[in-house]
Amino acid sequence: MTDLERKVYRIIYNMSRFRKNPTMDDLKRKTGKSEEKIRAAVKSLLMKGELKWDKLSKKWII
Repeated sequence: MTDLERKVYRIIYNMSRFRKNPTMDDLKRKTGKSEEKIRAAVKSLLMKGELKWDKLSKKWII
C-alpha cells in the first residue's frame, strides 16, 4: 500500500466510522492531492479488496 493509499484508507475509515462518508472535497483538503490521484488511490484500494462500496446502504465496507 502506498502512502497516499494508506492516507486515503485511514481518512475513509475514520470518517465513515465516526461521522459520515467523506466527499471528494474532504479527501482533497485532507490529503492535499488532486482528484485524479485520489481516484487512482481509491480504485487501487478497491482492486486490492481493502475497500468495498455497498450500493444499497451507500457506505464503505472496510
